[in-house]
Amino acid sequence: MTTSSSRAAASGTSSAGSGPSGASYAAAGVDIEAGDRAVTLMKEWVKRTRRPESVGALGGFAGLFDASRLKEYARPLLASATDGVGTKVALAQRMDIHDTIGHDLVGMVVDDLVVCGAEPLFMTDYVCVGKVVPERVAQIVKGIAEGCVLAGCALVGGETAEHPGLLGEDEYDVAGAGTGVVEADAVLGAERVRAGDAVVAMASSGLHSNGYSLVRHVLFDRAGWSLDREVPEFGRTLGEELLEPTKIYSLDCLELARTSEVHAFSHITGGGLAGNLARVVPDGLRATVDRASWRPAPVFDVVAAAGAVDRAELEKTLNMGVGMAAVLPPASVDAALATLAERGVDAWVAGEITERGTADPDGPAVTLTGEHAR
Repeated sequence: MTTSSSRAAASGTSSAGSGPSGASYAAAGVDIEAGDRAVTLMKEWVKRTRRPESVGALGGFAGLFDASRLKEYARPLLASATDGVGTKVALAQRMDIHDTIGHDLVGMVVDDLVVCGAEPLFMTDYVCVGKVVPERVAQIVKGIAEGCVLAGCALVGGETAEHPGLLGEDEYDVAGAGTGVVEADAVLGAERVRAGDAVVAMASSGLHSNGYSLVRHVLFDRAGWSLDREVPEFGRTLGEELLEPTKIYSLDCLELARTSEVHAFSHITGGGLAGNLARVVPDGLRATVDRASWRPAPVFDVVAAAGAVDRAELEKTLNMGVGMAAVLPPASVDAALATLAERGVDAWVAGEITERGTADPDGPAVTLTGEHAR
């Protein structure tokens, strides 16, 4: 992982002007030395993400990953995904807590990869800051590294860019890209889904990293709540609840695919359960999900009540307590639930896949029925 400033220093490029009164990179707001110190501080965290295939050390121009392992595959397909964490970063900045937002970033990326059955291999990150504060950047990267450990992938490189004038000194944004691999004949998706399949839901850890523009508008702009407000339903402050890291499912899903017959996964992000599950429901079929099969965490009710947000709006914006869904044949359900329970994942049968029928050929691909458990 490198920074814009540390690359310039390493290559011998001068950022100084001509003489004491000349312009300089530092005078323009870019601190190369601070960038170098940030890299030094983050090294210990990045080192923890190393896989046997990781090659080289931190600080190069590109991350290296030994691809010779792919020779084990008959026809390896590389999967790629990229994402950010949206406006959740604004809460991390307001609370001055920076070691969880990277965890969210990894979850958003690797759990998109695993949906097709791909094992996440490595990630790169991009941290853009208004001012490089080495300790803060190191905390952000610590969270990314910890997320990579949970996902089983290596953090092989990245970039820390300082953008004075574009961002305030305490502002930053993060993004990441990941690469995974899957055997061509093991790719999961809508092509495998059949009528009679069950939909197994996996609980989210809260809001994850989607819908925060709505949540912030409701709780801060309309309700006037503060981040340090104690919320009895949460048993902690509002800020602590809103910063709860995104659950990372990649290793759980990979184990599920190894031990059970799985036809498809759906990562529940922006668009909600119906919108994302619909992406793995083929033409001619529909999914019916019973809300009564689970009780969403209190944060969803709190947002609904504070902003008088109707259910349709909530369900198309927030995950409503389901972070990942698996579609699999009925004969695999018991084994799948047992595997997930052993791994500490709260999971349940939430619905089924049926023939669409001729009576409603153009209806929604996913229908939510019933009322949530209370």
